[in-house]
Amino acid sequence: MAPPLVSVPMKKNKKPSLVLTLSAAGLLIGAGSIAYWLLSQRQPLSGELVGANIIPGDALFAVSLTTDPQQWQKLRQFGTKETQAELDKNLVQLRDRFLTNNGYDFQKDVAPWVGDDVTIAFLAPDTVSKPAPKPVATTDEDTANDQQSMVMVLPVKDPEIAKNILARPKTLKQGKWIDRTYQGIAIKQSEGQAGENFSAALLDGRFLVITDSPKATERAIDAYKNKTSLATTGGFAENFPKIANYQPFAQFYVNVPTAAKIAAASPNRPLPAQVLAQLQNNQGLAGTMTLEPEGIRFKGVSWLNPNSQRVLAVENKAGKMQSRVPAETLMMLSGGNLQRLWGDYVLTSQGNPLSPIAPEQIRGGIKSLTNLDLDKDLLSWMKGEFSLSVIPTTPKQGSPDDFRAGLVFMVEGSNRQSAEASIKQLDDVMKNQYQFQVQSAKVAGQPVINWVSPYGTLTATHGWLDGDVAFLVVGAPITDKIVPQPNNTLASTLPFQQTVPTEPNPTNGQFFLDVERTVKNFPLPTLIPNQETLLDATRSIGMTSAVSDSRSNRYEIFIALKKVTNMTTLPSPEKSKSSSVTPSTIYP
Repeated sequence: MAPPLVSVPMKKNKKPSLVLTLSAAGLLIGAGSIAYWLLSQRQPLSGELVGANIIPGDALFAVSLTTDPQQWQKLRQFGTKETQAELDKNLVQLRDRFLTNNGYDFQKDVAPWVGDDVTIAFLAPDTVSKPAPKPVATTDEDTANDQQSMVMVLPVKDPEIAKNILARPKTLKQGKWIDRTYQGIAIKQSEGQAGENFSAALLDGRFLVITDSPKATERAIDAYKNKTSLATTGGFAENFPKIANYQPFAQFYVNVPTAAKIAAASPNRPLPAQVLAQLQNNQGLAGTMTLEPEGIRFKGVSWLNPNSQRVLAVENKAGKMQSRVPAETLMMLSGGNLQRLWGDYVLTSQGNPLSPIAPEQIRGGIKSLTNLDLDKDLLSWMKGEFSLSVIPTTPKQGSPDDFRAGLVFMVEGSNRQSAEASIKQLDDVMKNQYQFQVQSAKVAGQPVINWVSPYGTLTATHGWLDGDVAFLVVGAPITDKIVPQPNNTLASTLPFQQTVPTEPNPTNGQFFLDVERTVKNFPLPTLIPNQETLLDATRSIGMTSAVSDSRSNRYEIFIALKKVTNMTTLPSPEKSKSSSVTPSTIYP
């Protein structure tokens, strides 16, 4: 669970710019209002997190963001006028609060010395982190030890300018600046501000470290000098380069064990001890986001704890199901091995209150409804690629419009004899227990079985494709769209090809959702705030995943977005103060 953003009024140009950038990025990434990336072959790959050698190794979360004003400006080109207005409002509020209101201007006070990217990290409270060396006496209150702190790392490209700004900070509106040293490092910190702390230090003239707590500054200095930073955390150095990309807009890292400990300590949703133990097998999740002409691309990697006994099966055999469903398919989710996927779900979800559905509930539900054992009767032969798709139908004139789409499940079987025996049991249950008519039929000359409800409505159809792929259609009668295999497939459509990443390859799973057509034709349940506005700005979503090796998984996601026409001009900071929602930008 990501910690809340701590809003600390900044008295230096460095931290205002960083917190502002972080806050804006959190809003933008969460809202799906992502933008343009101009790839330059002359730029080196970014395969490391800025400041990883300074951020304490037990940091809960870290994010690095570009300081390039052109990338942030191009961000506004995506979405709709509604999402642009919401984005602009938040950017103006953040810019004015942390920069303009404190007398700073990004281009004048920050851009001349700051590097291409800045990083902010959230440290776990002392109650869940490793014991830190005892700090020297400071003006901090002891109660701050149990609170999450922020560490910001700003690379310095002009040390002289940075030194001068640090030596002569602007006057505080309340309190005063004091100087102290820790391990030979000069620290400038605020004193006398109600409920606020601010501390800054320049490390080797290369990095300006800004925190909201003097103790957090000490922890960062310790991590840097003692080489106990994020860069030395198990698996970080090996896996972060896997998501390297040109000119990343953002990069991030999540410490899974620390996040699990915080969740376990939560009074509202504590994690049982066995779940916490399971999560200790996982170490990190990292990602890189880049802005492209038609949306945002995300490259991610997750890895296991180096000391974990668990290993991953390197099995990437998916990638055929998109050629078995028609071009009009609205959604498709595929995977390489359903039996193995279930086993992984059981391993990480059993007894976990955060899981959507407990494995034992799924097993029990199938047993009570069908009298079949999920593991022995069904999953035992479901060892091949599988998919779940939503395919719309065009209602025929005079026919009841009960269903506007069919839900299609396909799975490649490893033992057809066992599969047919289980399916025969299902037929018997539907006939004898639920009084459905179980009728043999043919579609395009191929045999199928229809389940027809007592009211005469075609409810479901099942059969076989190519000898070893079983299918089940529920809802609208769309079997004729998959039998025989369609000529115009989902894989051949431009939306699929332009949205679903081609890497990693080979793959163990893919996902595609045509957001525009789905939202237009079907009502969706509300899952997040402002969902309708966000979906209206999105065209489609695609994902491809693969097991990278026995210790890590890789992911790539692309979100295709709409573009705003007739973009508004960007008023000056003075003008934005006169209107609470006037569009503006973080960089005037």
